Amino acid sequence: MKITRYIRRPVQLSLLSSALLAALSLPVFAATLNVMQNEAPRSMDPGNQTATFTGTVLDPMYEGLLRMSPQLKPEAALATSWSSDESGLVWTFKLRSGVTFHDGTPFNADAVVANFARHLDTKRGLAASGRLRTFLDSVTKTDDSTVVFRLKKPYPAFLNLLTTGACLMVSPVADKTGTLDSKAVGTGPYKMVQYKTGEFVLEEKYPGYWGDKSAGPDDIKWTWSAEPSVMNMALQAGEADVINPVPPQFARVLKNNPKFSLHESPGAAVFWVALNTDLKPLSDVRVRQALNFATDRDGLVRAIMSGFAQPANSPLAPVTAGYDKTLDPYPLDLAKAKALLKEAGVADGFTMSIAVQGQDARIGQVLQSMWAKIGVKLDVKIMESGVWTKAAFADQAGKKADNTGAVLASWSSGANGADLQLRPLYYSKSFAPGGANLGFFSDPKLDDMLDKAASTLDENTRNAIYVDAQKEINQQAPQVLLYYQNDLYATGTHISGVTMIPGGQIVVKDAQKK
Repeated sequence: MKITRYIRRPVQLSLLSSALLAALSLPVFAATLNVMQNEAPRSMDPGNQTATFTGTVLDPMYEGLLRMSPQLKPEAALATSWSSDESGLVWTFKLRSGVTFHDGTPFNADAVVANFARHLDTKRGLAASGRLRTFLDSVTKTDDSTVVFRLKKPYPAFLNLLTTGACLMVSPVADKTGTLDSKAVGTGPYKMVQYKTGEFVLEEKYPGYWGDKSAGPDDIKWTWSAEPSVMNMALQAGEADVINPVPPQFARVLKNNPKFSLHESPGAAVFWVALNTDLKPLSDVRVRQALNFATDRDGLVRAIMSGFAQPANSPLAPVTAGYDKTLDPYPLDLAKAKALLKEAGVADGFTMSIAVQGQDARIGQVLQSMWAKIGVKLDVKIMESGVWTKAAFADQAGKKADNTGAVLASWSSGANGADLQLRPLYYSKSFAPGGANLGFFSDPKLDDMLDKAASTLDENTRNAIYVDAQKEINQQAPQVLLYYQNDLYATGTHISGVTMIPGGQIVVKDAQKK
């Protein structure tokens, strides 16, 4: 027996050595990828939220019929092929077979119909439904692997729309239980393990995933902090492998540190202040214009963004088709601002409030100082993310009751075009809480422009309409434009495979350690 043991031991060591050598020759995947962002997720239901950083958390767990390729073009995901009729109103999609949701529910035509039915049901009040109801008439089943979409009118951005959060597939069974806001159930390569409100979200690989199971970390853990110094220190201390977005005041330091990789690209996010046009004196366009003339955008970029942004001149970002770089509607002009307030009957100024999230408190404070120069006293209400969401998306009665004059926010349509940037924010049927028109701005002239552009197939003609729409929005000033933030995220140099979608959403499901 002793001889047998001594003979076997070298064989076992030899096999172990071979396994180690083989393992060292392969990419080493992170057991757990730790990602820190600057705000908490707002919902685990992709159809009931519109926040970029929530979309980042949900991305590994959900899929739509289509997804955005690295080249920013719609490509196959849960649908394998699609076609439209000559009118562009009827679209037929063939579905991928053998796919299940994380709760075991089969993905099929019935699941697709159920997903879109919940958005077409106006009683549901899901946050992301408005953009779908505008153009989508019906979704019907032909057979288990075929669905047909019928549009109300031609919509050139329809395929792009299908890649957005509202169109990510959730388990119909989970949807009926009413638990999706706290428990994600999709078809993606990762499934939710735990969501500890206020602390973290933990995701792990889904063994039943239909696609490639070899890529990416074993687990992804999401944490968040509104404190820029906390995010910076988490990366420096190795507690976070990825931080997004990088606090701009720390960007240059990280860029010069060989232990970290700073990734910077032109952003699609527009930062703006939504003004409550339903509340006096902000209901007067001259008052709204005065606030724009009193805003030093160059100073904001220097003070807040350390130069990692550019002053906004349009409600569209420069990376969005149709953007007009020649616009300069509101150069800093305090004399003009004071004259407009006098014309509006508020020469001595007035008091208003603004709702801001914790990470944006500094912006509110800088605006407070700027607007004080024209007699406007700005009450900056700093809120935790969840409280801010309730305040920002309150209806007209709610905002009037709380005397909420403004909301500081940002919005990005990513690579999805001008309609998905302008319609949610400025269209008359996009009033909060069902849409992101946070200031209840209504302009029939603009509504007609947006409807016409959205149904115009010729790109040059469509973009020309969007130029006019930008001018109309600037003239009516339902907002104070601030800046376009560059997309900034950072990783340790040992992390690769993380990518960015314009607008601030990172994709981490293919991340690996070198």
